[in-house]
Amino acid sequence: MLCQLSARFQPSRDVAPWLAERAGREGSADAGGNHLETPHIINVERNGNVLYTWKGPQECTHIGLYEEDNKKNQHLYTFEKDLRVISCSINHEKTLLAISFLRTVQEEKRLLFQTVPKCLTLLIEIHPLNNVKVLKAVDSWVRVQFLYPVADETSLSSSCLLLISEDKYAEKLDVRTVKEGDRVTIETSSRLSKERIVDDLIWSQWDMREQRLFYIVTKEERDTLNCIQFYPNKDFKLILEAPLEISVADIRLKSVNLNYSCYQDQEVTPKSLDVHIFTSDTGSLCLCYSLATTNAKEVTYSVAFLHKGYSKTYTSTLEEMDSLHMKKELVFLDLGCYVAVYLPGQFLHLLNTQHPDLMCHSFFLTGEDAEINQLNADAVFSPAKSSIWDRSTGKIFAVEMNPKALLQFLWKSESDNDKLAALHCLLLHVGSTMELENQIIHWISDNVSACFAFDPIQELIIASLHWKMYLESGSLDKLLPYTSLLNWKKDIPGIRCTTYIISLPSLKVRNCKGFWEKLNLNLEYVKCVETPLHFSHTVLKREWDKLLSEEKTASRTSYVKSIFENTKKVLSSLPRWETEERIAPLFQDEDYHQRLLTGLMVAQLKEHLLRPLQYVGRKKIDQIAVDYVSKLLDLICRMLENIWRKYSLRSLSCSFRQPEEANEVIVFRIMCQILQAAGGMCLPLPPGFHTLHLEVGMRCFPLHTVLQYIDHGVLHLTEKYVLNLWKELDDTEKNVKLKLSILTRLPQAIGCKVCQLWTHSLSTAVIARNYVKLLFEKLSNEQYNIPFMDRIPTQIEFLPLNYLMAIITEMERQGWTASMEDTNMNARLVEEVTLKHTTMFLDL
Repeated sequence: MLCQLSARFQPSRDVAPWLAERAGREGSADAGGNHLETPHIINVERNGNVLYTWKGPQECTHIGLYEEDNKKNQHLYTFEKDLRVISCSINHEKTLLAISFLRTVQEEKRLLFQTVPKCLTLLIEIHPLNNVKVLKAVDSWVRVQFLYPVADETSLSSSCLLLISEDKYAEKLDVRTVKEGDRVTIETSSRLSKERIVDDLIWSQWDMREQRLFYIVTKEERDTLNCIQFYPNKDFKLILEAPLEISVADIRLKSVNLNYSCYQDQEVTPKSLDVHIFTSDTGSLCLCYSLATTNAKEVTYSVAFLHKGYSKTYTSTLEEMDSLHMKKELVFLDLGCYVAVYLPGQFLHLLNTQHPDLMCHSFFLTGEDAEINQLNADAVFSPAKSSIWDRSTGKIFAVEMNPKALLQFLWKSESDNDKLAALHCLLLHVGSTMELENQIIHWISDNVSACFAFDPIQELIIASLHWKMYLESGSLDKLLPYTSLLNWKKDIPGIRCTTYIISLPSLKVRNCKGFWEKLNLNLEYVKCVETPLHFSHTVLKREWDKLLSEEKTASRTSYVKSIFENTKKVLSSLPRWETEERIAPLFQDEDYHQRLLTGLMVAQLKEHLLRPLQYVGRKKIDQIAVDYVSKLLDLICRMLENIWRKYSLRSLSCSFRQPEEANEVIVFRIMCQILQAAGGMCLPLPPGFHTLHLEVGMRCFPLHTVLQYIDHGVLHLTEKYVLNLWKELDDTEKNVKLKLSILTRLPQAIGCKVCQLWTHSLSTAVIARNYVKLLFEKLSNEQYNIPFMDRIPTQIEFLPLNYLMAIITEMERQGWTASMEDTNMNARLVEEVTLKHTTMFLDL
């Protein structure tokens, strides 16, 4: 199961033994020692403490508290009659208890002809038990909730109590207390300071962790989502206003997460809409709602990604339901960076709230993968982030994505969508650790060719780097890419999705902190979506091509020098890959092009980050860019290191094809995939990669195949490999054939060095050919008047050769150079080499 549950609170484990001991002391257990009390959870406070009730043998209603920190239970209060408690809360200092309850059916019958309120709300002094004050005596339900300040700013002299009434209003009561020895009493209990917060609300949800109240009101004939943030100093502010595309005016007021009375299950009023708000630490704000439907074959639900400016409506086709699941209802669960839409026996839809743009970053699971420990959806919801409460058992679970299960899911998945969703969940939300990356590399090495809609190597690199850099600075989330995909066109079986543009929320308070600051950053990003902020590898590729094609000038030489300075910083910040512990031989040659690309990527990252992060400072931005490219190279190195170890490759040498080894062929193909992935996004490779690739390829394939790979750009000749080849191989007929084949494909700079090391006629021929080639390239690029015909001798024995010699001689007379230092090549030597090879070719 992808969602891993651990019981944070379990009545049978955490409360039942204490109740049994208490019942035994009071003589309320039966002959078998069993007690009659069954605890019912009423509320979970911000500090994790659980309020619950149980019924005594004399129909008394007891209120208890389970303290999460010390795992102890405490009896708070006893009502000497049977009550239907609908709401209960205790203040942070555990001196005041607020409670709302309904009269029992028996009491209503007994008071049938009397005018008495249906609901009673009390404020009780419990340190020690003392006065009881009636706050409300009404016919509508009232929810109570003490506000919880930050722990280090608590004040024993004051508590704030929130009241939300079914009569569509919310109030805040300031309760001042006085300490007299061990006694804590309410100061001026006859006159409590009361403040009306909201009027005409039609829906509300309390966020205990962050101390904020979301609510919906009708404004100008349109339903609007608002949010009030409460602060430790007892202040509160309206901080959010968001127009909605749905109407909830026809539903009965429902207070989400404001106490968990079992009596609310007895409400018979049909609900046409089930609404929930979910937030995450990344600044996402999602409004989820399910629409009532009469179609038994489909279910429809919507998620408004308010931080993105669009809403998605999903329609899922249902399978035949057995009797066990016939009455199940759709439930929304808050799993942090994911919102879970759960329908037992049918599906589990895990929606990525941080990156909801592409459906492939979300899971849509059916069958066994969709089960969450057999939770009963009719009695399940999220009282807090990454938390699930099962009312049928009273258990409260902490929930998180299970890395082990995600890896197993990744291995067994057949669809690209499931693979990509699991990959991103592991890297972006579970957390990209070295051990986890190694396991993903192991999966990639076996499945690199099994993904058709995306490149798993690119996704590993980009997603892993995104997560690591996000840890350094949250502002990099919008500036660095998190995926290599631009779009996703494949359908996901079993679900349809329609996207709608919606109005963006507006924040009413400036200079927000925490969640609100991140939400504001998300909203600002949506407003400037026409100019994307993510680093573009297309721009990097364009600059790379431009750099390679530019002529050598003074300004270009200075620019290249600064680029190589960037490369030095990157390589110096890398772990030492030259140690004996490493078995993949990297960083053993210079590799001019890869060093140039490494430095260019740093330069482009600096330029990209400098505009939006000017306040950070140039020095910090330089370090971020260097860290990013350094981590990139390190990840590719570890990828090769893992593959080398997995397939038990030994150190290689410059040689012809060896007896075929399947492992070497596999490694060669994986290296081709790495090369293709890096080339597709213009990513630099660690120096030594191409040399290593050549060595593996030369051992795996015959010469003609290797040459084809070189001609098609799969293999890249490097100076280190060619020089080693020349040194290690003698001039047997077979080796000469290899050397000549390599020599004709070498770039000019490498070719000159190699020819000087090889005292062979073929080497001289190549030097002569390159000499002539370079001279004629200059001739084609510049306008010169060379009187060729005047200098051709009258006795012509070999017209083409003499004509060529006349041109070269005139070029040398005018001071032309072919930029081939230390070759001692001239027109006379070119003529001698040409004649010699002509006679050899004609067998003369």
